[in-house]
Amino acid sequence: MSRIVYLNGEWLAEEEAKVSIFDRGYVFADAIYEVTCVLDGKLLDYDGHAARLKRSTAAIGIAMPTDDATLLALHREIAARNDMTEGLIYLQVSRGNPGDRDFMFENNMTPTFSMFTQKKNVLGAATGKNGITVVTVEDLRWGRCDIKTVQLLYPSLAKMEAYEKGADDAWMVKDGFITEQTSATAYIVTEEGVVVTRPLSREILPGITRATALEIAARNGFKIEERAFTVEEAKAAKEAFFTSASNFVTPVTAIDGHKIGDGKPGEISLKLRDLYIADRRANAI
Repeated sequence: MSRIVYLNGEWLAEEEAKVSIFDRGYVFADAIYEVTCVLDGKLLDYDGHAARLKRSTAAIGIAMPTDDATLLALHREIAARNDMTEGLIYLQVSRGNPGDRDFMFENNMTPTFSMFTQKKNVLGAATGKNGITVVTVEDLRWGRCDIKTVQLLYPSLAKMEAYEKGADDAWMVKDGFITEQTSATAYIVTEEGVVVTRPLSREILPGITRATALEIAARNGFKIEERAFTVEEAKAAKEAFFTSASNFVTPVTAIDGHKIGDGKPGEISLKLRDLYIADRRANAI
C-alpha cells in the first residue's frame, strides 16, 4: 500500500502527487525543508523544528503556507494516516511555480507545500550503540548554512565520497576547523571530559537536536564548550559523536581511519544518548 502524502491542501496517494516542472524548488533548489522524528506515535522536538521552519522561510522570503495550529495538526494527521509510530516526517516549502523558468521571481508567490513520511527504526538503530566512522572533506557549501534549504548536492557528494573510502559519513572542514557533519552536528569530548561543539554562526545549521542535547547535557552536569576545534584535536579526542533529528546522539569511532579513544563508543556519548531519548520521549507531543 502506498503512502498518503500531503500536497498543497490535498491528501493523495504518493503516486498521484505531482509538482510542476517549473516549480522553483525543482529548478533552483529554492525551497526550505524540515524533518521531525516520530517516536511512540508522537513528535519529538516539534516546537524547535516549527520555529526553525519559520526562521528559514523568512530568511529567503518564502511565505509560510499555514498557521501554527494547522501545521501541528498536519504533522499529527500524516502520521495517523500512514499508521506511523516510529520514523520521520519530511516537510518541504518551495517558493512555488512561476509558470516558466526565470532567475527573478515575484514577491509573495504562492508556495508549494508538501509532506511525506518515512518509517524507520530510529530507536533501535545499530549505529546508536556501535557508532559510525567518518572521513574529513573540504566544506564547499554556500555561505548561509544556517538556513535549512534543499541545496544538499554537496553534502550528498560528500556522503558518497565517504562511502567510497569505506566510511559511513563525512565531517566537513573549513580553514582547518571542523564545521559539521554532512547532515548533522559534530562534537568531540576532550581528555578532561569536556563536550566541545562549534558555536552557532552562518557556517553551520542551528540543529534542533543540538540545542536540546546541549541543554540536557548542561542540566545533567556535563561540561560544555562552544568553540571551533581542528581536525587534529578531533583525532586526539577521548570521544566523538554527532546529533541529528533521526539519529539522536550517535558515537563516532574513527576519523580518517584514526581510532578515536579506544575505537569504541565512548561513555559520555552513550550516556548522553540515553538521557536525550528518555527526556524527549517524556516531552513528546
